[in-house]
Amino acid sequence: MGKCFALMIFLLSFLLLLVLQNLEVVNAVGCTGSFYNDNSTYVQNRDDMFSTLADKVIDNDGFYNASLGNSPNRVYAIVLCQRGYDQQDCFNCVLSATKGIKKDCPNRMNSYTWDKDVEDNVSCLVRSSIHSTFGNLELEPAVLYPSPDGIDPSTNMTLFEQEWDGMVNLTVQATTDAKNSSVLKYHGAIEAEFTEFENVYMLMQCTPDITSQDCNRCLRECVTLFKNQVWGRRGGEVNRPSCFFRWDFYTFHGAFGNVTRLPAPPAQEGSSATDKKGRSPRSWVTIAIFVVLTFINVVVSIGLIMFFARRRKSNNGINVDSEEHYESDGQHMLRFNLGMILTATNNFSSENKLGQGGFGTVHKGILPNGQEIAVKRLSKGSGQGDTEFKNEVSLLTRLQHRNLVKLLGFCSEEEEEILVYELVHNSSLDHFIFDEERRSLLSWELRFRIIEGIARGLLYLHEDSQLKIIHRDLKASNILLDADMNPKVADFGTARLFEAEETRAETRRIAGTRGYMAPEYLNHGKISAKSDVYSFGVMLLEMISGERNNSFEGEGLAAFAWKRWVEGKPETVIDPLLMKDPMNEIMKLIQIGLLCVQENAAKRPTMRLVIVWFGSETIIIPLPKAPAMSGSQCQSEDRTMSMSNDSTELSCR
Repeated sequence: MGKCFALMIFLLSFLLLLVLQNLEVVNAVGCTGSFYNDNSTYVQNRDDMFSTLADKVIDNDGFYNASLGNSPNRVYAIVLCQRGYDQQDCFNCVLSATKGIKKDCPNRMNSYTWDKDVEDNVSCLVRSSIHSTFGNLELEPAVLYPSPDGIDPSTNMTLFEQEWDGMVNLTVQATTDAKNSSVLKYHGAIEAEFTEFENVYMLMQCTPDITSQDCNRCLRECVTLFKNQVWGRRGGEVNRPSCFFRWDFYTFHGAFGNVTRLPAPPAQEGSSATDKKGRSPRSWVTIAIFVVLTFINVVVSIGLIMFFARRRKSNNGINVDSEEHYESDGQHMLRFNLGMILTATNNFSSENKLGQGGFGTVHKGILPNGQEIAVKRLSKGSGQGDTEFKNEVSLLTRLQHRNLVKLLGFCSEEEEEILVYELVHNSSLDHFIFDEERRSLLSWELRFRIIEGIARGLLYLHEDSQLKIIHRDLKASNILLDADMNPKVADFGTARLFEAEETRAETRRIAGTRGYMAPEYLNHGKISAKSDVYSFGVMLLEMISGERNNSFEGEGLAAFAWKRWVEGKPETVIDPLLMKDPMNEIMKLIQIGLLCVQENAAKRPTMRLVIVWFGSETIIIPLPKAPAMSGSQCQSEDRTMSMSNDSTELSCR
């Protein structure tokens, strides 16, 4: 008996230890990763970076990410202030956060804290890491702060939980609604008047570098941790590296001066009474309503599916009345009706026109739910437009990456062929890098981030997606920039799908932009991932120089850069606006760009190797050889070329 009792005590102690480890209710700072010596280069780099963060975050509208030092001691940091912050409060909060990390994580590689200023007017995040976390959802470690006080035992917790869960859903929805174009876009604060309780306040915020889906997941996991571990406390807070969640019965963080105020569902008589199993009459009513509504929804859904199936058959698969889900090569996507598109774009009005391409126009639109979209309307009667349309629908439905433009759906009706994309607010890269005034907005740090993002998008296409795709028309006008200046590779009309084991192919239809096409592709129709690497190299040199490739008549930018490299004057390639930036890093990227445009495709690196070179200070990068010399340029950047057995015909468009 004694042994059994001792074993029981041991198991309970072990379980309690696991719970305490899970909660990580230790301090305001989450610390992970390897240990380093107090006098190491890494800690010096971290402290040097911390000394500038308070100023930098204010200069960058409340959100800033940066890195400092050389690998393996390079430090990456992200700093964020709560939306609506006062500059002095933000400054003080970041100073406090950096001090807290240095005190509580004096010798750990990775750390973060969601801190607040002395007056509790603003919250802020400071995060440091030995690897780049920008754009990645970071969930661990989680830090939980429950209120020391519990909710009154006489409270009807069934009703309270129902209303609390509803408030959570509303706050998550308000936080992840990406209509807000502000840098601090993921922020939601709600005050709700509960039926039988005092008002409840809830605040959520995510770092703006992650997607709205990742923000939703992060916040939901915060809520789940709180409910699973400390439900019944009078408020609390859960911190994760990518998001922050707090609720209480009083205002906090100055977040509730301009807040969404909502009433709770009306109380019903006897709502505080419970049956023998602890369920209130309201619970039984809710369950009954849920069951009835679920049954009705199932019946209606089956009826609608049968209705639209018959309608698709009678209309040759064209939906003329509403939007519907459609299967493209087994992939789930949305087919929009033409009426909705016309309404969204105000009948393709000139005021909503975003641009003109070789195969049609692009217009801005707003769907009935308020979502902004970019509508690509292909030219009627264009054989190439029809090919491009089918190609983009086929490919983009199966591609999902933060550095690829997202296809929301399509419309094929009344001779119209329309593609519906997410709206990318900052237009295309060429509107910045080749514009005398706007180019000054592209600091070297931002240019490098754009270059690296494009490289990661290409790596996904070449190696990491379920498909293997060669883009074939990579250039600055086909790179879109979102509200945070993150690059998204676009325009997959001429892309080529490879089989899993296929590494190269040949074609007689050459499609792309002269000056960006690899010589083996331009001259012999040979396609491989190295074709895209060549295009990337040209675009990389454009980003460094701020000049179009076709500005160098007769030779092209690659040949010009090579001559300056051989002469020992590569700095003459660099945009004068970058002369105060780190020359060694820029020179390294010129070298990588020249390696990407080697005439021999086998000598060009893969995109995976390019990304490794970007992040390493110790790897020896090979010296480049003479690039392929480009011929004369089309006056217009956009062109197509068709190749037959007898002749090659080039046409600019």
